[in-house]
Amino acid sequence: MSTIGLIGAGKIGAALARSAVAAGHRVVLSNSRGPDSLAELVAGLGERASAATPAAAALAGDLVVVSVPLYALRDVPAAELAGKVVIDTSNYFPGRDGAAPELESGEVTVSGLVQRHLEKSKVVKCFNNLYYRHMPLLARPSGAPDRTHLTIAGDDTEAKTAAAAFVDSIGYGVIDAGPLAEGWRFEVGRPAYAVYTDDTTEPDENGIHGPAIRTAGEVRQALAQA
Repeated sequence: MSTIGLIGAGKIGAALARSAVAAGHRVVLSNSRGPDSLAELVAGLGERASAATPAAAALAGDLVVVSVPLYALRDVPAAELAGKVVIDTSNYFPGRDGAAPELESGEVTVSGLVQRHLEKSKVVKCFNNLYYRHMPLLARPSGAPDRTHLTIAGDDTEAKTAAAAFVDSIGYGVIDAGPLAEGWRFEVGRPAYAVYTDDTTEPDENGIHGPAIRTAGEVRQALAQA
């Protein structure tokens, strides 16, 4: 198994860390507040987990997940991520991140903006459209008939293969949506963004409905609807 570096240990980052450790990976977590702030999370994850600075987590990871608010993108260490496969979980929320004219006009996708910042990294978009509480509930072993498929997008074929292998290891199949320029198909507001929820169920306190298993065909259909 590999070492997964995590830059950002919020709800998505922590959920991914739990899934990765359960699959046998090592994880190195980091956030903007420093390693000491992650002591409780690391202790709960066990001996395969440790905490570090973002730069150290970037260097340690065979594959690195960047899971920070888009407004904090400038703080992600680009030099340490050079040559690395980076899974980007970012979403754009103007009320939180501030208005970004390039995103509003469609000139660039969210992960395209991340790739611009991490110009020497191999960025793959994934996990931005899966609710963190649903992550452990929808995971299934390879070959399971009810396995859910997640969307990915990226410009580097080998990077997408590496990302898909990680996604597979934590219990999901993969549908390749194409290059990063096609990542808009599963950004906020698109059919494939909320595809993993079932709106016939009661929403939780965050207004999110229960989890929905999605086959490869259903995910492809949602991407095409965009």
